[in-house]
Amino acid sequence: MGVGGGGEAAAASAAPAEEAAAAGKDGEEGTRWTMKEKLIAAAVLLWMLVAATIGVFLHWSIRHAALRKEEEGLVSMCEERARMLQDQFAVSVNHVHALAILVATFHYEKHPPALDQDTFAEYTARTSFERPLLSGVAYAQRVEHADREGFERQQGWIIKTMKHEPSPVQDEYAPVVYSQETVSYIEGLDMMSGEEDRENILRSRASGKAVLTRPFRLMSNHLGVVLTFPVYHVDLPPDAKEEERVAATAGYLGGSFDVESLVENLLRQLAGNQELVVNVYDVTNSSDPLVMYGSEVPLGIPSPWHICMLDFGDPFRKHHMVCRYRNKPPLPWSAISTPSGVFVICMLVGYIVFAAWSRYDNVKEDCRKMEELKKQAEAADVAKSQFLATVSHEIRTPMNGVLGMLDMLLDTDLTSTQRDFAQTAQVCGKALISLINEVLDRAKIEAGKLDLESVPFDLRSILDDVIALFSSKSREKGIELAVYVSERVPEILLGDPGRFRQIITNLVGNSIKFTERGHIFVQVHLADHSNLATESEVEPVANGMNGHKDEKTAVATGVSLNTLSGFEAADSRNSWENFKLLLSYEKNEMPYESVSDKVTLVVSVEDTGIGIPLDAQAKVFTPFMQADSSTSRTYGGTGIGLSISQCLVELMGGQINFVSRPQVGSTFTFTAVLQRCDRSAIGDSKPVMLHPLPSSFKGLSALLVDTRPVRATVTKYHLQRLGIACDVVATIDLALGVLSGRNGSSLTSTKQPCMLLIESDSWGFKIDVSLRSRLLEMKQDGHTNLLPKIILLAAAESSKLKAHYAVDSVITKPLKASALAACLFQTLGITQSSNERRDNSGSLHGLLLGKNILVVDDNKVNLRVAAGTLKKFGAKVECVESGKDALALLQVPYKFHLCLMDIQMPEMDGFEATQQIRTMEAKANEQAVACDDSETDGATRAAKWHLPVLAMTADVIQATHEECTKYGMDGYVTKPFEEKQLFQALQKFLDPGMSS
Repeated sequence: MGVGGGGEAAAASAAPAEEAAAAGKDGEEGTRWTMKEKLIAAAVLLWMLVAATIGVFLHWSIRHAALRKEEEGLVSMCEERARMLQDQFAVSVNHVHALAILVATFHYEKHPPALDQDTFAEYTARTSFERPLLSGVAYAQRVEHADREGFERQQGWIIKTMKHEPSPVQDEYAPVVYSQETVSYIEGLDMMSGEEDRENILRSRASGKAVLTRPFRLMSNHLGVVLTFPVYHVDLPPDAKEEERVAATAGYLGGSFDVESLVENLLRQLAGNQELVVNVYDVTNSSDPLVMYGSEVPLGIPSPWHICMLDFGDPFRKHHMVCRYRNKPPLPWSAISTPSGVFVICMLVGYIVFAAWSRYDNVKEDCRKMEELKKQAEAADVAKSQFLATVSHEIRTPMNGVLGMLDMLLDTDLTSTQRDFAQTAQVCGKALISLINEVLDRAKIEAGKLDLESVPFDLRSILDDVIALFSSKSREKGIELAVYVSERVPEILLGDPGRFRQIITNLVGNSIKFTERGHIFVQVHLADHSNLATESEVEPVANGMNGHKDEKTAVATGVSLNTLSGFEAADSRNSWENFKLLLSYEKNEMPYESVSDKVTLVVSVEDTGIGIPLDAQAKVFTPFMQADSSTSRTYGGTGIGLSISQCLVELMGGQINFVSRPQVGSTFTFTAVLQRCDRSAIGDSKPVMLHPLPSSFKGLSALLVDTRPVRATVTKYHLQRLGIACDVVATIDLALGVLSGRNGSSLTSTKQPCMLLIESDSWGFKIDVSLRSRLLEMKQDGHTNLLPKIILLAAAESSKLKAHYAVDSVITKPLKASALAACLFQTLGITQSSNERRDNSGSLHGLLLGKNILVVDDNKVNLRVAAGTLKKFGAKVECVESGKDALALLQVPYKFHLCLMDIQMPEMDGFEATQQIRTMEAKANEQAVACDDSETDGATRAAKWHLPVLAMTADVIQATHEECTKYGMDGYVTKPFEEKQLFQALQKFLDPGMSS
């Protein structure tokens, strides 16, 4: 046996793995606590942010309230100043209006006029105190072009423009005729020569109201505006039309206002003037406001400001006042102290809450961890089940096609060699499926859901299958692989054949993997007849040296011993002497001590591999454990085979132990409690696949030449299974003596041997020619009537050896009954009967004969395999590739006896299709019941429609089986399905006597 028994028996150095696992858990715990600390830090930071936000909000609220109060004060002061400015300006306008009335009264209503320049100048000078904001007033008379010449002759000067140039010809003129002494320099100037002045004059006479110019610099270098007021010949009503006003216009009275002085005088009169900055703007053109008072500093400073609209009486021009504080309002102390106090209080509250929460969290930490672990375990279990179901389905689907095609191939006419090849391929495919199941089994074991079935099975056939599975590898390595089953072991046993096969496959697979020379020997005996029965405590394993004092004495001796291959075995109790003792029990027909139906088997798997290191033997059965990291790289393996085998053995009521010596080998021994089962007790309720051996060789005899008694006993065992009597001799000379009857040699069988089987290592130089010559001489001398067929037993390729040696045939080892029979049929020229060629499937044939079966699968290979298998047993099969196509065919009344439905299909899966079938059946049954109730004669009742629907699934997970039942399926057949399994699934739903 190899290191760890195939990857898992070499279970040394487990401590680092456990430490790594513990480190992984600590890492997870550390990560969890890191996350917790991060969450706590985040919560603290969040609470601080909330407290800071509250503080900032309070600060903003208090500051905003103070600012709002400041703004309200600003608005009040600004509105007051704007109102007073408008009032002062209105007073000035009224004075100008009074002068206009004066001019109209004394210049136009008196004949001759009672007003001249001197009088006007004196009056305006003496009344200037009433107009402190007016730097000067003047009167311009309206002169039409037709009257210009007479007007200029009368005045004694010509009308000039603002540039003191003669005024050009135009429709009318407005020369200044009266002016205050302060502005006497404008006398004779045409006020309509300027574009803006002309527009103002025309607007004033059309509206009858005072109009203003845009701001300009006065002689005093102050900003000011010119106020223009129309003077009419006669009094006009307020609703006079524009034409009437133009026709009645006699002239225009204008005055220049000093706006800066007006505002300055106003601000000096008010308290708090030092706190405000006031600007007055002409905003007639809003995109380009003109400054009338104040600096042109932009208003984008952080101080609050307010705008008040000003009404100076001119409907065309717009003005407003902008007020702002000279300095930014100071921050109130409450805006700092109140938020700071609230922040401190929030921090204290947060600390109290955090301390209480931490205490509560510590108290509940254990419960939280357990709940978290429970959820993780449940989630992992669900994820694992889904993963295993998917992997199982994806691998089993193509394997179904492979095994199905091989099964159909075996039903064709094949030669013996071809049949053996196909059967071996089939066995290998089934072994692959079993390896897939190994992973699933581990999951079931961990979940405690692994149950053993109890069905009849042929133990020897199972062992032959295991030998066939590893035969190629053993020949490749040149090692002896053999199996021996005691004659006292019942032919048919009741138990779980699949799990028994799994244990043997794991152990033999491990031995094959770690054995490079020598042999692998599988023995099965009854516990009452074997001194190899495993005890409850195995001393060699317990002392760590397997009966040796130290590791030096545990190594191989290098002496050729009487074993299967001549190499030393690990367990000294498994010797030729003990083996002879067991054989003597069989020959003497020693009675079986137990009278119950239970049979306790002792199975040992012996190899001469590299063995298991002594320091690793204590952890051989630990899952996923190997001797070291190089074991899996060199030999492969997952390390779970032995742990699964141990669990299966314990489920079978037995124990498993081992003896291993480094560089010598390993011997694994286990017990299993099964039940006896007679052939007469096997019925349809307990189907069994026996794989019966051919009976064509019964009565024949053979002579075996082999120097090793253990190996000779194994060969004799296989021949006896075919009904061939066998005698064993050590050398060819002894064999010739036996055949000739010389030297007192005689045969145990009365019949002359028809075959001479010779082990390849007993075949010496120059024997092939001399042996055949001596056999011919013996026949001619009458010593033998029948020339026996010479058959060589070898582990090499048979075709090469047959050409090299002068023999009739070569049987390639390892030996198994079916391969031995196939070779003997060909060598001896015996024809196999047709009954023996057929498998034992009569019961299934009777069950399916004439039945109409619908197969639904989206995989064409699966359809072909399923249809071929069912047709082989007489069924009439119809195939469709989707659930929708199946529903189209499955209409009440049904023409099918059964439906095999795949689960995973596109568009409509098997679950949905089955649900719709059951819904359709429920409606049909309801209608049938309603019709029956309406019938007066209830002698006949409508049948209750229910089509058996079996799932064809590649999933072997319990959850999938439960889902099948949930959606209304009657059962399932696991892909790839075998005849036995198919029979067990169908016998509940198909009556062999049912009419087609």
